[in-house]
This record gives sequence, structure tokens and C-alpha cells, in this order.
Amino acid sequence: MRLLTIVSNRYPDLGMKTTVQNFSLTLDLYRGDALASARSWTDLNPEERRRRAIVAAQHLDGKALWSLAEAHITLYGTAGATLSHRTARAYREGLAKLLTYAERAGFSLIRPERDSGALYIRSLENDGLSPASVRVHLAAARAAFRALRWAGVTESDPFADARPRRDTTAAWDKRVPYTESEVQALLRMASPRDQALILLCAHGGLRIQEALSLTWADIDLAAGVLTVQHGKGDKRRRVHLTRRLVQALNALPRSGPVIGGTQVAARQRLKAIAELAGTPYRGWHAFRHYAGTRIVRETGSLEHAARHLGHATLETTRVYAKWSDRTLVDTLAGW
Repeated sequence: MRLLTIVSNRYPDLGMKTTVQNFSLTLDLYRGDALASARSWTDLNPEERRRRAIVAAQHLDGKALWSLAEAHITLYGTAGATLSHRTARAYREGLAKLLTYAERAGFSLIRPERDSGALYIRSLENDGLSPASVRVHLAAARAAFRALRWAGVTESDPFADARPRRDTTAAWDKRVPYTESEVQALLRMASPRDQALILLCAHGGLRIQEALSLTWADIDLAAGVLTVQHGKGDKRRRVHLTRRLVQALNALPRSGPVIGGTQVAARQRLKAIAELAGTPYRGWHAFRHYAGTRIVRETGSLEHAARHLGHATLETTRVYAKWSDRTLVDTLAGW
């Protein structure tokens, strides 16, 4: 995967050098690369494609196998060439995990044993991976074997009956939002740029990559709206800005990106800010949960929260009703 580096920007508050990426242009490059990868396999005659895929499988060649899987996903996956960079990265990392296991455990990609897929899943669980992470790795492994079957390398599907352990943790227990007092404490310790980033996530409800990728062309401060150009699943949406978020954005210089930088650098800065503020570090996504929870609590409407966060269905938003409803807590407190 090639990423286009546009400019480097230094954050003086923590002295960290981060790389600013133009996400829109990066996504266009990714799509071009994906189509080129697909053509590099479809332009081959079936026998040559099979031969190259067998060699890659024999040698556990991660680069070649990802190219094959990417080609199959581009041609036959539901997302096609619009597969998001985030999903592609997860699949690529999942394939690397599978190949590491295959080398260690003698897992043949060409003639896999009947129970090899289930053994792989149990090994991931035994390593302490969360059920969600196991499901992502399972999806990547299934995608890899669909590509291998497409290339004629094997007819086996060792993951057909593999099932990860059921996740017994309630959805709302995995989405703990920051509290109001925590958000305010973090804002007090943050630099102006990180204040804006916190508010983009906590008030705007943006995912961290969406916030980092914003350009000034995406924001209309006079109208109090911004446009998320490439959200989850490559969907665009308009987000209404709060008064405090408008003030924070107005305080930033107009040169370069609005925020910029990488997710790794943003996580490091937030950890440092949380330590200064004396608050728990819950990650950037907990600000989005804060936004959803606050909207449901103050409006009583799941529809409002779903529209603000860009959820496709209300079922995704329903978890915020659990966090916003204090009826049971207040009732028990009065006993």
C-alpha cells in the first residue's frame, strides 16, 4: 500500500514529528493500486495464474498472497474497488498473522488439514485476542482462501465451519464513553490544535481518521457545518458544528490541513494529555461514544444521534440509550 506524504508538521507542545497525509488522494491512489493488482492477475492465463499462486502459497509469500487476495476482493467483494484503506489494512494484517501461524504450525495453504482452520482460531483466542480481533483475523483468512480457490490453488475451505468464541461482553460495556468532567479536564490540558481535535470527536462525533483527514475546504464555519468526505464505508455526511467547536476551529491557522498527522501520533498525544489531566485514557473513539450518549440523553432521540454520527441503522445507535438512561441508577439510589 502506497501512501502519499504531503507535508510534515511539528507539534511543539509534545515535540512529536508527524506525517500529514492527504486522505482523499491516498484513497484514490489505493483504488488505482487495487485495480492494477487485479489486472496483474486477470491478465494472466489461468494456468500461469495458478502456477504463480501456488509458488506464493508454498513460500508463504505475503506480498504476492496479499496481491492475489486484493485482486479477488476487488473483483468479487461487495465493496469492490471502493474497499476502504482501513479494511484493506486489517485484511493485510490478518493475512500476515495467518502466514506467521502457518510457518510455525506447519499449516499448508495448498492442502490444509480438515481441522487446521479451527485450530488457528483457537490459537488466536489462546493468545488472548479479543473476540472482535479474532473475527477480523477470521475474515482475513477466509478472504485469503477464497482467493486461493479462485486461482485454482486448492479446493479446500478450512474456515468454512470455524467459529470464534462467542463474545459475552455486552456492547455497551465495550463502548465506555468519556464523562463530561473527563472531557473538560482533557480540554484544559490540551493545546489549541488538540482541543479542536477533541471537540471534532466529542462534539462532531467524528472518528479519529475522519478528523485527522479534514481539510479547510470541508468546513463552512459561517454555516456551522462540515463535510466528512470519506467516512466508514466511503460514505459522505454533513455534520453540524457546536458553538464551542466553531470557536476552537476559528483559533487554528488556515495553512495546511485542519489537524493532520497520524493516528499513532494522535494516540500518543492523547495519552500524554490524559496523564496531565489525571483522567483515564479511553482512546479517541470514546469521544464519539460521548457524543452519541449526550445527544440521546439530552434529546431522547436515537434518530438524532444516528444522523449526527452517520449510522446506517438505529441498532448501531441503540447502545447509547444504555449509557444515557439513568432511570435505574437514580431509582436504586433512592431506596
